[in-house]
Amino acid sequence: MFREFRAAAVLLLVLTIVTGIAYPLVVTGIAQVAFPARANGSLIESGGKPVQDGARVPVDGARAPVDGARAPVDGARAVGSELIGQPFADPKHFWSRPSATSPYPYNASSSSGSNQGPLNPALTDAVKARIKTLRDADPGNTAPVPADLVTASASGLDPHISPAAAEYQLARVAKARRIDAEKVRALLTQTTEGRQFGFLGEPRVNVLRLNLALDQLR
Repeated sequence: MFREFRAAAVLLLVLTIVTGIAYPLVVTGIAQVAFPARANGSLIESGGKPVQDGARVPVDGARAPVDGARAPVDGARAVGSELIGQPFADPKHFWSRPSATSPYPYNASSSSGSNQGPLNPALTDAVKARIKTLRDADPGNTAPVPADLVTASASGLDPHISPAAAEYQLARVAKARRIDAEKVRALLTQTTEGRQFGFLGEPRVNVLRLNLALDQLR
């Protein structure tokens, strides 16, 4: 009996060291060397550049919780992740896709959709309210509202909108900033991401990156 107990204890100790200490350290080390920016959350600096670490702080019109990490040495601050959406309410910014996470939108610790079906009146009311908000912000815009501006994604964390959704907001942003619409459109074209590997997914626009680039526009 003691022999079996000793074998079990030795096996437990070995597996604890291998799988609980050695393996995590090796995987973390490889990730930090091979792709440090992604391993540290794909963070974005206030200047729009990716960083490896830094405290998340809000940009104008956005909500981003501070996590206590240190800021980059050059003084730039990380304002979010290119993988997690943020809400924007300022007319001078492009607005993100709606989020149904709780207790607040874009809660990365509670990824979820609304689970509301097409026949649910609550979904209909939510879509109507979102359309009204967009129309009120840009009364002269009579174009059809793109679906991704009034419906939440399954994760509730989508950082992208479609080029059509960005184009719909372009005139409002240009007017609010008092700059030429073509200047904003050129920036939108520059920040539009193509299909992955040329054939996967659809073209998309990272809202945080676009707004940070817009804030640097002169």
